[in-house]
Amino acid sequence: MKAIKGSLKASRIAVVGAAAASAVLVLSAPAFAHVTVQPEGAAAKGGYATVDFKVPNERDNASTTKLEVAFPADHPLASVMPQPIDGWAVQVTKSKLAKPLTLDGQKIDEAVTKVTWTATGKGIEPGYFQKFPLSIGQLPKEADQLVFKALQTYSNKEVVRWIEPQTAGQAEPENPAPVLELTAASSDSGHHGSSAASAPSAAKDTAASSSGGSDTTARVLGVVGIVVGAAGVAYGVLAGRRRTTDA
Repeated sequence: MKAIKGSLKASRIAVVGAAAASAVLVLSAPAFAHVTVQPEGAAAKGGYATVDFKVPNERDNASTTKLEVAFPADHPLASVMPQPIDGWAVQVTKSKLAKPLTLDGQKIDEAVTKVTWTATGKGIEPGYFQKFPLSIGQLPKEADQLVFKALQTYSNKEVVRWIEPQTAGQAEPENPAPVLELTAASSDSGHHGSSAASAPSAAKDTAASSSGGSDTTARVLGVVGIVVGAAGVAYGVLAGRRRTTDA
């Protein structure tokens, strides 16, 4: 009878251990990702900023070989400079403006309408992502955000169109367009590199947020680890008792 009770307890502990292990797997599972755009530091209205288009590979059997980003026509950007990336060729496309812009006292009659990155090697392989940095400006003073449209092409010729607008208060669409949120204009927002001035504070905020998230995850994983460890010890003790009883 004691042996049967010990076996039942051991089974319950094994179930708890399996559940704890499953919790670890759930916590570590990757979140579904989209093509997004984020500034390095701040993207202040009327200023210049460096932004990263982050592109994850969401396929298991194909690599991302091309990214095309269309720029908003309602808020044209005259200055767009890509950063060189190993394994990628970049092309900046400009078009004539119906209404010329005036920047720093000069009239600008053309603006960037599209930037295309094409892989010269393997591209973004399954399980990886790539950042595509751009220096852009002058950012509009009257807008709160810039909406881009992106096309992601895979090696199997599949094209994912990240072009669907996002509406506040509604569920996120399946393929949302990348959105760059603009912050309030700073005193030096009319100069190149103005975003660098606010980068330290933004970095601190990001670090604090990251630290808080890391602490929370660490605590959760710690609790799960304790449960799994306790389950293993209990199972060992019960198994030892069972062997003693049988003897």
